[in-house]
Amino acid sequence: MQIDPAVRKSIFRDVSLSLLIYALPVLLMYLSLSIRGYKPWQNPLSVGQTWFLHNWSNYGISCFVLLLGVIEFLSGLYDRDRWDGNEKLTDLVCFAFPLLVLRPFVTYFGLKLLPLVLPGLKNVFSWVPFWWGFFIICVADDLTQYWYHRLHHQVPWLWRFHRTHHSAAYMGMSMASRQNAFYTIFFSQIYLTSALVYLGLGPSALLVQTIKSMITTLAHSSITWDKPFYRYRVLHPVAWVLERVISTPATHHAHHAATTEDGVGYYKGNFGNMFFLWDVIFGTAHISRQYPNAYGISHYEKDQWYAQFLWPVFKSKVE
Repeated sequence: MQIDPAVRKSIFRDVSLSLLIYALPVLLMYLSLSIRGYKPWQNPLSVGQTWFLHNWSNYGISCFVLLLGVIEFLSGLYDRDRWDGNEKLTDLVCFAFPLLVLRPFVTYFGLKLLPLVLPGLKNVFSWVPFWWGFFIICVADDLTQYWYHRLHHQVPWLWRFHRTHHSAAYMGMSMASRQNAFYTIFFSQIYLTSALVYLGLGPSALLVQTIKSMITTLAHSSITWDKPFYRYRVLHPVAWVLERVISTPATHHAHHAATTEDGVGYYKGNFGNMFFLWDVIFGTAHISRQYPNAYGISHYEKDQWYAQFLWPVFKSKVE
């Protein structure tokens, strides 16, 4: 399976632009500090603030996701026709694996291993002001995930690791974590957050992780919270900005549509996770302010949960 030449060309072009975007917040920070005429000193958050961010990141987001799931359940999303036994197992295993296994494992062993591999770099960036750290991590983390996501759509052999995310015939909060195990294992954010904590940017990294988790979960949710912004004319200016900056249900649901023939679905773009801005910059954005009538790739809908979660260890029956 070969990459389309036009796609390959666009990837190389956009990667070059991405390198400049990665560097931009760092350059802006140094320019700001230079203009203000001082070298920043270490000014960490208080223990109480750091404790709050750490616990909200670990437990608050999980409670938020579960509450959203209860609301979706009460609204009738998870009926027996759409959420059968196989779908339940797929969603629950994909949700539990990163939360209960991968994240604790990577965090514990990462923070044990990093002092051995990088002994002289502990808290080396603790001098970075909190909000500058937040800005830098927002760009670096989410742009990296944009590319991780985009390449899994545009590089044919990578698609097999991502198709689990597109196999459901519905949208809901569980879709945010519905991924093949190997897609999740090589996902950057878990490792990046652990490394940033070690390097002294922990509070900024935890806040980014918290906000990003909320935005991406809400973008996958069946609760179309953005609809009032399109319905009322007075809110249209807000909608114009909102839908170009962050992922919303309208833009991300389009990415999960069952078809592109209705002018709403667009699975060849809308790759942004927290920021939809990357799609706008790289020309992969499609904004319709509408929601698809059907979701998912029907070819994979009945694939067994273990094949979806652990391919290629377990082969798919619908290859």
